Amino acid sequence: FGYTQFRGPQRAIVEHLVAGNDALVLMPTGGGKSLCYQVPALLRDGVGIVISPLIALMQDQVEALRQVGVRADFVNFGLDGESAARVEQAWLRGELDLLYVAPERLLTSRFLSLLERSRIALFAIDEAHCVSAWGHDFRREYLELTILHERWPDVPRIALTATADPPTQREIAERLNLTDARRFVSSFDRPNIRYTL
Repeated sequence: FGYTQFRGPQRAIVEHLVAGNDALVLMPTGGGKSLCYQVPALLRDGVGIVISPLIALMQDQVEALRQVGVRADFVNFGLDGESAARVEQAWLRGELDLLYVAPERLLTSRFLSLLERSRIALFAIDEAHCVSAWGHDFRREYLELTILHERWPDVPRIALTATADPPTQREIAERLNLTDARRFVSSFDRPNIRYTL
């Protein structure tokens, strides 16, 4: 990835996830959340499944990963049938390290059946604050992501967000069945940002 060292809690999170444990990660925007699941996905057997609600973010991350040689792709409802089939075949052939998917797509019976047929390294639930009913970007589908733990209890899960006060952290943990997950909470102080009057 071009870095000489980890930042903040990244190393501890990576080691925790590689060992097969669940995590809830709160880091400010730009704090390096993506690396916390990308590296473990490469170190563990199988494909890392990344649930993201933002199509543009998926595309940006996949492009950046490809530029450093990581076999990454995405599926969402914006893909035509032929393109989606191409990605699915590459996935089932074991040709992907990371696969980004929208929560609505993941919850389809077709996608769940494909998960049953593949080896999964981990599940990363990005923008996990979307599970909070108090949030402005609440996504009902996030409430159904407990299915991941129910069907694949031995696959580690990591939920990540830059937006969660302590009550929202508890809500995320409860709603995603991550109450036993280790929490990594970074400082939200951004020395490069100043408010002045």
